Amino acid sequence: MGASDLYDPDGISPPAWRLLRVAAGYDQRAVEREVDELMQAHISMLESGNRSLSHARRKTLLELYSAELTDEQVLAIVDHF
Repeated sequence: MGASDLYDPDGISPPAWRLLRVAAGYDQRAVEREVDELMQAHISMLESGNRSLSHARRKTLLELYSAELTDEQVLAIVDHF
């Protein structure tokens, strides 16, 4: 079981989403290219707390970011931010 399975994506804070993305080595445009039908503006709004994505979209993002990070990195970011 990986870190993406340990957390409910709906409970991750906006700052943690941004830190996960950056730690995984993605800019917002790169995420837009990786995830179908997800726009850079959606990521920006999620990370600023101005918009919530669907549970399925958040899970997809968490899986994408977790694939580039160790479980310990994901856990540290989500737990502390």
